[in-house]
Amino acid sequence: MGLFRRKQAAPSASSDVGEKPPTRFQKDVANLKQQRLKSKELILNPTTTIITLFVIGLLFAPIGAVYVWGSGLVTEITIDYTDCDQLSAASDQTSAASQLTTVPNYKYRLRTGSSSASYSAPQYALINNPSGSVGQTSQCLLRFDIPYDLDASVFLYYQISNFLQNHRRYVQSRDNDQLLGKHRTRSNLDGSQCDALYQANNKVIYPCGLIANSQFNDSYGLTLASASGGSAYTLTDKGISWPKESNKYVAQPNYNVDEITPPPNWALRYPNGYANASDIPNLAADEHFQVWMRNSGTPTFSKLYARNDDDTLRAGTYDLIINLNYPVREWSGKKSIVLTTVAWIGGKNAFLGWSYVAASAFIVLLACIAAIRNFIRPLRPMTSPRDIAMLEHHQM
Repeated sequence: MGLFRRKQAAPSASSDVGEKPPTRFQKDVANLKQQRLKSKELILNPTTTIITLFVIGLLFAPIGAVYVWGSGLVTEITIDYTDCDQLSAASDQTSAASQLTTVPNYKYRLRTGSSSASYSAPQYALINNPSGSVGQTSQCLLRFDIPYDLDASVFLYYQISNFLQNHRRYVQSRDNDQLLGKHRTRSNLDGSQCDALYQANNKVIYPCGLIANSQFNDSYGLTLASASGGSAYTLTDKGISWPKESNKYVAQPNYNVDEITPPPNWALRYPNGYANASDIPNLAADEHFQVWMRNSGTPTFSKLYARNDDDTLRAGTYDLIINLNYPVREWSGKKSIVLTTVAWIGGKNAFLGWSYVAASAFIVLLACIAAIRNFIRPLRPMTSPRDIAMLEHHQM
């Protein structure tokens, strides 16, 4: 085909006469393609650098102070009740109230911004009631003080220590398809992320996996009874999970009752297994389960159990009944309750504020060192045309 290609005429000088000049847009595109765009480069000198460091450091200090002040508005009471089951047991709540034991001072903590708050050491007692309902035969009576009125909202958390919920195999030990209601047989779950715990007694475990099996099952009374003659304070366990969290779960799974069995550690909750369809848990409405299934990233973590968004918790002494079902001593764990309020900053956490303060101090220290260094031996800024020409010559 090259034999028949017509030879193009050489361009002549007169051929450019009728061409239009390039537009501004075409020039800009050409500059972009040819990397001829204009740019500016800031050349710092010692004075501007020192001033910039001082300004940043002085800005960080008040920001950190505001965060620390906001955290100080939050009251937080933490009480470790791990050793309550080691006490001499009483037969009922009345006799337990007469043999209360003081909680050691290293097992409770009051964190508040008020320096004048008076707080007595909490007390606890063990109640052993063999005739009680399932899961309520071993109880802990916990008595503690509220040093001053706590405005709503008031939150009750349980805190667990030395529990590695962020372990890779533990985090993955769940089957999201099963939780969404899909029919997952034993053959489907064999080799899946639920492989560690998916069958028992030739039945599918629902819900399967290590996370569901290890759900925290100590339960707290939702009424704080006043031991000082005041009115009781009622909490609710509704609204404790994140919004839209229920969308990850199904109310009724696609299983027959005889196909599934509860996790082994749910025996107290379902002593006879799933005897009928009404026994199968509604995971879409079980907010305690939804809260537990959100894994924590640290070995010590707190999870919301109950709340009151409307009423003020008045100062006084209160009793809380705890049903002891969750073993932690075998893996050197600890369990505590956390009663807390919130402020505009959120929960009790002064770490962010002190981080700003520490960063401010460090930056100001750097600025002072640079200022002293520049005062003793000042550096001549390389901003003259001669200096720039020398710099470009060395870079070539």
